Amino acid sequence: MTESPARVVGEEAKRIKREALGIADRSKHHKRRAVPLRRRAKETGTQQRVYQYRFYPTVEQAAQLEQTFGACRWVYNEGLALRARAWEQHQVSVGFAETCRALTGWRRAEGTSWLRDVSSAVLQQALRHLDGAFSRFFKGTAKYPKRKKKRRSRDSATYVRTGFRWVEDPERPGTGLVTLAKQTEPLDVRWSRPLPRGEVPVKLTVTRDRAGRYFLSVLVEELIEPLPAAFLPGGTEPKAVGLDLGLATLVTLDDGSKLGHPRLLRKYADELARRQRELHRKEKGSRNRGKARERIARLYALISDVRRDLLDQFTTRLVRENQVLVVEDLPVANLLRPAVGKGRRRKAKLNQSIIDASWGELLRQLRYKCAWYGRTLVIVDRFFPSTRRCCACHAKGPRLDVSVREWTCEECGVLHDRDVNAAVNLRDEGMRLFWSVAMALPPGRPMPPVIKASELPEVHLAA
Repeated sequence: MTESPARVVGEEAKRIKREALGIADRSKHHKRRAVPLRRRAKETGTQQRVYQYRFYPTVEQAAQLEQTFGACRWVYNEGLALRARAWEQHQVSVGFAETCRALTGWRRAEGTSWLRDVSSAVLQQALRHLDGAFSRFFKGTAKYPKRKKKRRSRDSATYVRTGFRWVEDPERPGTGLVTLAKQTEPLDVRWSRPLPRGEVPVKLTVTRDRAGRYFLSVLVEELIEPLPAAFLPGGTEPKAVGLDLGLATLVTLDDGSKLGHPRLLRKYADELARRQRELHRKEKGSRNRGKARERIARLYALISDVRRDLLDQFTTRLVRENQVLVVEDLPVANLLRPAVGKGRRRKAKLNQSIIDASWGELLRQLRYKCAWYGRTLVIVDRFFPSTRRCCACHAKGPRLDVSVREWTCEECGVLHDRDVNAAVNLRDEGMRLFWSVAMALPPGRPMPPVIKASELPEVHLAA
């Protein structure tokens, strides 16, 4: 087994960075010891929240944003190549500070002087995103960073407080004029809802999707008031709901109510196929091919918007009405394994249905909304037999095929709807975990927003 090469440090590393990699030495505060940058700490009791708005740029603004997107993509790729080359050829580690100094050299070079037409703060944020990607890779939570490609990667640019000007409208608090760096006119933003009164945005992110729409994501720090506690009528028992996610029915609650699966990909399958055939007939590189690609992107954007709005309204209603929400720990990434071998067509159809259901987005919305509004999300272990356990007598039956939608308990003879029975079992198991955590907490300490069964010590699955 070959040992990994030792990392070069000290004066030798500085020489390699200066002579071989073209990274200049620190000219400012050269006598001070370099310390890692700390993230900006948010104020006590506040939550970071993102508001997204659509805006319509002018021709000049669109051209400048096009140049900004390209510059951010180029700087990200060059920073990735620099860090990879430094380690593979010289065993030298290059961090965020070194790539920022390299960016200064790129902006001064004659061949890449066009980078000066873009705000340096925006380009530094692209390098910070690269540094975050490497941090996730070293922690083992993500793969090695990949190069960004035009028309493949999302067009985005992040502006910190030094990269934009915000002027609040006194007649309409929470709205105002937003002017980006290197631009003279404010953006034409559609303020669908106001920002918190008197708050200055912490960060702005401008994105353009495949359909050519421009969006402005505004990050603010605000104090989100928790919702009043939800109890059962006439008592102090917290109101709980069990959710069983599926494909025949998107979500089934323990009271028997169901949220139907919209099946948007199946609904628009014929139109998508027709537009894909039109795209195939267009000549590569032609303007008509670009128009056909944009029509397909707009249709996919419609599907995504409808799906997200449906889940957003549904999860908000659940969080407002219940104190404890119980779901199953679904391994969505494992369920979406590639379709290979025998039965690959059936597996591909199943993967498409899972993607269309968007279980991951539903669970993500439940997580952050429970954290905002003082609710508790309980995630039951994935091996809990919620489907084949009788919710009346708790007897465990045989394994059930997916096609079996109703079954009768052999012990007590109760006829069960498959999904409703699973939702009731999940609610009961979630409340058992909820009370086990509540009894172990010190007096006065609030309940955590998320309780995950796989992370609790000595948790035994109910029979």
